[in-house]
Amino acid sequence: MHNDIKKALEVLKNGGIILYPTDTIWGIGCDATNVEAVKRVYEIKQRKDSKSMLVLMENPNRISSYVDDVPEVALDLIEVTDKPTTIIYSGAKNLASNLINSDGSIGIRITNEAFTQQLIQRFKKPIVSTSANISGDAPAQNFMEISQDIIDAVDYVVEYRQEEMAKVEASSIIKIGSDWGVEIIRK
Repeated sequence: MHNDIKKALEVLKNGGIILYPTDTIWGIGCDATNVEAVKRVYEIKQRKDSKSMLVLMENPNRISSYVDDVPEVALDLIEVTDKPTTIIYSGAKNLASNLINSDGSIGIRITNEAFTQQLIQRFKKPIVSTSANISGDAPAQNFMEISQDIIDAVDYVVEYRQEEMAKVEASSIIKIGSDWGVEIIRK
């Protein structure tokens, strides 16, 4: 895992794209503050840039660097959920402009997966996480289901956890409105 983190970190720092395991499904990722890298992820997925993608962070204390106002209820949810949960926040900031939704929101998930935690901690910035599939296709449930087109399009494919065959679920998605109301989008 250490060698994979070192190589993935180098690619991220140089504006490249990685294919990597997360706490849910395999993801395509890049520096979440780099407009050109984010643009390339949209191109790889053949996805309109009006469909936002989420970012991964390793620590809830970093959210306030990328969101204007972090509601206390969000921190409570992060603390009590045992399933990977993406929370959509209003007032995104300090991220690539083409990553932020047209309403100014951004989806953020705090990862509990060892590889991504260490990678993000060393990178010191959030990374994009979007399913490793062409837009409209079913998400790959494990590495073996990832299209060769996706594998060929990225700059680095992480070796760690490629052999795992277990089916996994996507994260829950919860939106916290500007009035701090909570809406469950996906359980």
